[in-house]
This record gives sequence, structure tokens and C-alpha cells, in this order.
Amino acid sequence: MGSDGGRAGPVEVEPMPGYWELLSRGSGVMLGAWRDCGGCGLELTKQTLLENAYITWTEIALFFFCAFLWTMVRRGLTESLFKPLAQWCRLLPKDASKMPESAWKLVFYTMSWSYSSYLLFFTSYSFFHDPPSVFYNWKSGMTVPTDIAIAYLIQGSFYGHSIYATINMDTWRKDSAVMVVHHIITLALICFSYAFRYHNVGILVLFLHDINDVQLEFTKLNVYLKSRGGGYYLINDVLSNMGSVSFSITWFWFRLYWFPLKVLYATCVSSIQSVPNIPFYFFFNALLFALLLMNIYWFLFIVIFVVKVLKMKEVNDVREYEDEDGRRSAAVLLKENSDDDAGHHNSAQRKHTQNGVTKDKRL
Repeated sequence: MGSDGGRAGPVEVEPMPGYWELLSRGSGVMLGAWRDCGGCGLELTKQTLLENAYITWTEIALFFFCAFLWTMVRRGLTESLFKPLAQWCRLLPKDASKMPESAWKLVFYTMSWSYSSYLLFFTSYSFFHDPPSVFYNWKSGMTVPTDIAIAYLIQGSFYGHSIYATINMDTWRKDSAVMVVHHIITLALICFSYAFRYHNVGILVLFLHDINDVQLEFTKLNVYLKSRGGGYYLINDVLSNMGSVSFSITWFWFRLYWFPLKVLYATCVSSIQSVPNIPFYFFFNALLFALLLMNIYWFLFIVIFVVKVLKMKEVNDVREYEDEDGRRSAAVLLKENSDDDAGHHNSAQRKHTQNGVTKDKRL
């Protein structure tokens, strides 16, 4: 694949706008685009899709293969590494049941965010410092650079796996239904942005979101590790507090400041300026605004979390169900362990569990 798409453009870097400029110019440009879209309709949508969407059956097959591969890799690491590690650390039963999920996500998001950081800061791509450049030299069906195509395959297949994993493998939380919607929207953005060659802005979106997942899972692991083997470990308590503070700050900075002012301004305003008849302008911006609304929704959890920490001086995941569910999960895990030792299982009383956690799905 080629490697020059999106690397050339004006030398002068546009200054980053403010919130008011985003709202005023963004709404003005979108209203103007809506008025000019006199012939918009189902027929034009179908024609635009056929003329501008470029994706091969080989790429689709690779997506499904890698999504399946992520599921197998996670199960293998959970059984061979994460669960034995939780037992070796002598975690509390309720923490041991959730530790494999956090460990897996920490491994993946650290890898994926490191790679997107490499693309944005250690190559010739200027998308972070000059967001409008994501649309410079855009052409329908343009070649996707190999390094960006690899990032898309990794991320797209992982979110395909994550839709299945959130429902069938992860601990069920208060926001799990929203998480499923988030994964579906993210996967739609990844697939359509690749097919329509908006891959440059896609890398920027992934970079701005993955950092928070790294910090979240790091913090949760240290919460689980601070009480293990019947003792208390100050270092893990300090690390969990530091992680929660940095997570709260970077969530606002990356997802509620940089994301709207860098990404949404570029997709709403700069895209029309660089490509006047850019395809599926409203569709992609609608998905990005939906992503912003979910970021605001989760920020409310963070505010509740900060208030809880200030009052109780203890770091916990406020998305978890109450202590009754935690005690029930621990009881299920202990019962499963005792059943394994005895060599028999009572299938009539068995509940649907993942990682030892009873999941009452309330989609």
C-alpha cells in the first residue's frame, strides 16, 4: 500500500478553536450543507455508497478472523496466566473474579495506544498538531497507508470481539448496555471511515480515547491488589489513587476538550472546506456526536466517583452493582472452587457466570 496519503498539506498550522467557535461555525457550516443538500435522499445515499465505499472481501474475512482470534487469545491468557496470577496473589474472591478482565484490557489498550501514539508523534503524520490536515489530499478510493491499515485491523477486530465479550465474558455493570452501544458505534465508525478513506481522522479518534482505558484498567488492578493475602499494601493504594486522579483529568482533557475541538471541528468545518462534496458528511458527524454524548454520560460517573472518594477516602468502581451483588459473586466463585475440588457439579443450580461473576443482563 502507498504511504503518502494525508502527509502533504499546507505548511501553516491552523490554531485550535474554542468551544464557542466550534458551536457557532460548526452549526453554521452544517446548516449550510443541509440547505445545499436539495437532492439528498435514499437514492443518492445508495449511489454515494456504491461510488465511494472501498473494502474487499479479503479485508472482511481478516476482520472476522482477528475478532475470533482476540476471543481465543483472551480465553487462553485468562486460563493460563490471569487466573493463576489472581490465585497466586491471594486476592479476595470478588476481586479475583474481576481481575482477569482488567488485566486483559490493560494489555490490549496499552499496546493499541502505544501504536497510535507512534503513528501520530514518531512518523511524518501531522494529524494531532494540525487536525484539518486529515482531509488534505483526500480522494475517494485513495490507498490506505500500510501502518494505518494495520491499526484499523487491530482496532476494528478488537471492537468486534468486545461486543461479544461485553455480553458474554465481562462482568455486567450498570453501564454495560451503554458500553455495548458504544462498541457498536465505534465499530461502525472504524468500518465506514476505512471504507470511505477517512482513516486519518480515525487514528486521531482512537488515540484520544484509548489512553483513558489504559488508566482505568491500571487503576482497577491496583484496587484489587491493595488487599490481598489478608494484608494491606500501601503502594497499590497509592497507585490506585494516582491512577484515579490522572484518569479523571485525562478523560476531560482528551475526550471532552481535545476530541470536540480537534476532531469534531475538523469533521464539521475543515472537511467541507477541503472537500466540498465530501460523502456521508452528516452520517459520520452524527456518529461522532453520539460518541461525544456517551463521553459526557461517563463523565457523570467520574464526577460521582470523585465525590465518593472525597467522602469515603476509598477508590471503587461506581459502575459496579451494590455490595449484595459482590457478595453473591464471591459466593458463586467459592462454590465453584469447592465443587471442582469435590469433583461434581450441580447443573440444576448453576447460574450463568463469566469470570466467576453472576450476570443479570438488563439490556
